[in-house]
Amino acid sequence: MVEAIWGQDKSPAQIAAILLELRQAGELGLVTRVTPAKVRAVIRELAQQDPEGGLPLQHHPEARALVSPAPPAANPALGEVAVLGGGSSDRTVAAEARLALACHGVASQLVLDVGVAGLHRLLDQLEGLRSARVLIACAGMEGALPTVLAGLLPQPVIGVPVSVGYGVSAGGMAALHGMLASCAPGLTVVNIDNGYGAAMAALRILQASAPA
Repeated sequence: MVEAIWGQDKSPAQIAAILLELRQAGELGLVTRVTPAKVRAVIRELAQQDPEGGLPLQHHPEARALVSPAPPAANPALGEVAVLGGGSSDRTVAAEARLALACHGVASQLVLDVGVAGLHRLLDQLEGLRSARVLIACAGMEGALPTVLAGLLPQPVIGVPVSVGYGVSAGGMAALHGMLASCAPGLTVVNIDNGYGAAMAALRILQASAPA
């Protein structure tokens, strides 16, 4: 399991040093929660700490992440994960989840704008979702999407509360509490905006059920 580097509270110098250590160890580096400005600063730091260069970097702005080197090819034996978002505001969290899955060789499909406010759009996607082995549902506001999915489909469902919504949504707390209080049995819930954590929960499920 690739351990993510939490980039938001680390300096560019710290991130660059960790990436170089991971390269020496032959491991993939995934840096989450980095702004474009911090990415540029990390590149400058790498030029100072590693003047010979050679460290391949991929910036994924939508996922707010850096990867070095490129993620491996998808492993068909692990199957596919469907990552759903109630609306386009959930795209960043969904992108983080998909990138974390890709870093572990897990294929994923993205299904957006299927929130409960437009339930007909979700119903139109059900047949295509049946092929996924795990479902990750990112939702803000009241966070009802994972409960609805768990009531309609048999796969494991992982809910990701998103910090989107008007006042009482309280930065994702309403969605978090709604998911935790879900009447859908077996629903797994991770922390607010934690796309990486949802991907790792899905990975554990896939690895436990994959052929030896």
